[in-house]
Amino acid sequence: MRVVGFCGPSGVGKTTLIEGVLAGLRAAGQTVSVVKHAHKHFDIDSPGKDSHRHRQAGAFEVLIASGQRLAKMREYAVPGQPTVHQLIAELLECDWVLVEGFKDADIPKVEVWRAALGQPPYFPNDPFIVALATDTPLDLPEPTARPVFGLDQAAALAQWLGASAERFDYDPAIHA
Repeated sequence: MRVVGFCGPSGVGKTTLIEGVLAGLRAAGQTVSVVKHAHKHFDIDSPGKDSHRHRQAGAFEVLIASGQRLAKMREYAVPGQPTVHQLIAELLECDWVLVEGFKDADIPKVEVWRAALGQPPYFPNDPFIVALATDTPLDLPEPTARPVFGLDQAAALAQWLGASAERFDYDPAIHA
């Protein structure tokens, strides 16, 4: 399994870039899973549905399965934030895991950055950032030896990931 993160502030284009990278990796015959960080309260369940009723009744985990898909919801008695490594451990084996968010994770990451947002980039201070994706490569506030891709170059980024795949090998024993 290979793991790469995508980090950057909200609204910078991480999800759109990941969609393109995912398509590129799939076109190369790779299986791809995604781990996404969500903020505070979110729900994938609808009030009135059986699974929602089970959660409301106090179930710790609710697993919903059909011939087409599976979903697992877990309620935490005490609010907490699972680590990216705990979430990766929940996944079945695949070729690639693309991680959206988790900007402080100790995994190789692609930073998505836009000068127009006026926020400083993470790459000067984060040794886990291995590449950048931006709409304005010439506006980076400082030079970098890391590869720089345009936000419209998801296919090229996917090819680069494939060509440097061993760099992204993930050893769950190290993060257990």
